Amino acid sequence: MVGIETILLGDAAEQLQTLEAESVHCCVTSPPYFGLRDYGVPGQIGLEATPEEYVEKLVQVFREVRRVLRLDGTLWLNIGDSYTSGGRKTRDCDQKLPARTMGQRPKTPEGMKPKDLMGIPWLLAFALRSDGWYLRQDIIWHKPNAMPESVRDRCTKSHEYIFLLSKSERYHFDCDAIREPFLTADRKGDRRSYRPGCASSFDLDAGHQAQKGNFAGLPLNPNGRGKRDVWSVSTSSFKGAHFAVFPEKLAEPCVLAGCPEDRTVLDPFAGSGTTGAVAKRLGRNFIGIELNPEYRNMAMERIGAAQVDHEQLTL
Repeated sequence: MVGIETILLGDAAEQLQTLEAESVHCCVTSPPYFGLRDYGVPGQIGLEATPEEYVEKLVQVFREVRRVLRLDGTLWLNIGDSYTSGGRKTRDCDQKLPARTMGQRPKTPEGMKPKDLMGIPWLLAFALRSDGWYLRQDIIWHKPNAMPESVRDRCTKSHEYIFLLSKSERYHFDCDAIREPFLTADRKGDRRSYRPGCASSFDLDAGHQAQKGNFAGLPLNPNGRGKRDVWSVSTSSFKGAHFAVFPEKLAEPCVLAGCPEDRTVLDPFAGSGTTGAVAKRLGRNFIGIELNPEYRNMAMERIGAAQVDHEQLTL
């Protein structure tokens, strides 16, 4: 087994083959999106000619992820959507996000029209389900500070998906680790939502979870309500990264719910090291894979700093 804070350099599918079967507890990752970034590295995922080729490459990667996951392991997959290029073959320089500059963009896929929304997240989710994964949930990442768009014929996009997938029908999911505050201080807003036969017993006090019927008068769990499936998390940047980064606050509930302490989190698209930094800060082990040597070095420094912070907090 490799070290507890390792980032392997190379192609994700190839490097995953070097890991032992059933050796990690959960995978939290955000792969390159289709047709949106050029990271300037040969073999990068995201610049395939068609959505089908892109999805097939990711299916192959996550097939290896499923092999290295424990039987009770989970995959938390953040993926954004893409529009067809509308006939444009390049993308001009973007000073804020240089990686958005593209000298060549994928052609409009067969069967689609210019300006069509491609539905990449669901194409991938359904392909993974067909490949053997349990598709358990679509979580909406709502971006309160979404980047403005120069569009006048549709709304500005302010969300992405996080898909929760599992290797088996039953899997590790620590719902108590990610409870969220009730709607109001006196919790009346939450009580009003309960109706006979509809309430979740896990939102109730432990002493009343087995009771059935109208929950309106029963005490609620003092640790908070079960986490909902819309997560409002602002986008964030990381000094030195020339690309959009996966926010730490988005990775945190995935790690907390998916991986017990002192166990191992995997990210086959480590990027700037967000998942690794969160894993180390929360007392988990981490294995990452990154194709770009520059990003790998950046991620190792970031994860090392998070490890120091965790050690200082636990002294």
